[in-house]
Amino acid sequence: MTERITITPTHRYRNNDKLIGIGNEFWDMSERNGLAGIVAGLDSGVLRTTEGHEFVADGHEFVNFSCCSYLDLDSHPKVIEGGLDALRRYGVLDHCIARSRVQIPAMLELEDSLGELFGAHVVCSIAASTATFGLLPLIASGHLGNGTRPLMIFDKNAHISMSNLKPVCADETEVVTSPHHDLDFIEDACRKYARVAYVCDGSDSLGGYAPVKELAELQDKYGLLVYYDDSHSLSAYGERGVGYVRTHSPVLDERTIVVVTLNKAFGTSGAAIVLDGYEKETLRIIERFGGALNYSQLLNTAAVGAGLASAEIHRTPELTTRQNALYRNIELFDSLVHTEQTGSTYPIRLVPMSDETVIEAGRRVFEAGFYVSPVFFPIVARGTAGLRVMMRAGQTEEQIRKLCAVLTEVGASAAIPAPGEAIR
Repeated sequence: MTERITITPTHRYRNNDKLIGIGNEFWDMSERNGLAGIVAGLDSGVLRTTEGHEFVADGHEFVNFSCCSYLDLDSHPKVIEGGLDALRRYGVLDHCIARSRVQIPAMLELEDSLGELFGAHVVCSIAASTATFGLLPLIASGHLGNGTRPLMIFDKNAHISMSNLKPVCADETEVVTSPHHDLDFIEDACRKYARVAYVCDGSDSLGGYAPVKELAELQDKYGLLVYYDDSHSLSAYGERGVGYVRTHSPVLDERTIVVVTLNKAFGTSGAAIVLDGYEKETLRIIERFGGALNYSQLLNTAAVGAGLASAEIHRTPELTTRQNALYRNIELFDSLVHTEQTGSTYPIRLVPMSDETVIEAGRRVFEAGFYVSPVFFPIVARGTAGLRVMMRAGQTEEQIRKLCAVLTEVGASAAIPAPGEAIR
């Protein structure tokens, strides 16, 4: 009998045995404690008086403090009507054919509107992860860039939608992982390699912004290409909601590529690739060879219409009003609970817990009428578990104060007022 070959994994870029073996224990604990797999409906009575983020599950009412709709635009009447209007205008939900073959004008209309908003070329995608899957291999091969295959540096904390592309990019070029925003590591690579591309979050899903100004210095000095996923700051930050990267980076040309989801603070669906300095020929390469960017899985017409409506809101003073409401709520939270993100405009706060206490703490918060996400390995490094709190413009002062009181009861650090400052 012929002996069969047993395959030994290399684990060069991922390790599912570790990922699932350890992480699944936390997920199972979350489900047992009612913190995962929740099926809940919006309370119709609450919906009339707030932005629609209070829920009821099996008779238990709770306020969702784990929602990425930071400006509550997902329930805005104009956004809802925008989706309906587009359906009426075009008379079809999905036009299922690759955009390089035949397309209706709907998505082109959205790309033009977003392009004007950002002051750049925009290519839309069904999701930010789909955009990343299409773009990073083209960067690795040099077809998106200056023609030179770069050393691809993935930030250690890069979102899984980016880090999952390591083995794909490694088929085209050399791939390494850097410590989180380690500028010395990146500059050392720039000295050694003819071309370097750095892949990171512009706004991190666990709180905080990338050092865009320092990275811009490396871009000017060495020609570094930086690929940002700035999804968490779109709409919530900057004039007309252009996000953190496009507000602060002095390098907005072919050396900076930004991908953003439209599902979070923008309040709709899909994603946008924001490109500066690229010619039409390069945009065609992206469209034709960017994988699922060109499949028949495009934004549906309702999503396009909702996106057009949200873009119009971004051009009005209402956006600033909602941003300021969000910032006031963040400031109130920071005055009551201390986290490493205290003092930032970033809408996510990570309340540290131990691996042993995070699930129990999350359960107690949920029983008190609030949902916050327990985060654990592999979402975060082992030993750095916590409760992820997401702030929104529509949250009330009473909701925030009650949540913070519960958080301090389960182990959060109460904020210490500055000398002479009254406790609010």
